[in-house]
Amino acid sequence: QVQLVESGGGLVQAGGSLRLSCAASGRTVSRSLMGWFRQAPGKEREFVAAIVWSGGTADYVDSVKGRFTISRDNAKNTMYLQMNSLKPEDTAVYYCAVDVYGQAVGVRLARRYDYWGQGTQVTVSS
Repeated sequence: QVQLVESGGGLVQAGGSLRLSCAASGRTVSRSLMGWFRQAPGKEREFVAAIVWSGGTADYVDSVKGRFTISRDNAKNTMYLQMNSLKPEDTAVYYCAVDVYGQAVGVRLARRYDYWGQGTQVTVSS
């Protein structure tokens, strides 16, 4: 079992920055694929970014490329999402997730992930 807890969400003006954290406990996730998803009101959950266990390869949805950076610290069992140049359309609940046996990015399906956090709200005002 893996427990995931997100933090770092909040209210920010357009153009601002936030850094989300996802702390994992229970089973180690140091060899697992980890990812971020988001869900805006009335919309389906959307893939945002993912990172392999080594941190060497990451994948981003086009709408956040160049603005968001995913990273991880396996020693701390923690993943991060640095979000810069935020836009109102980035407003959503952000979830972190773990694909326990995942070794590669590229499959952006929520159903491949085994464990999910409770989410953290990000609101960007215009």
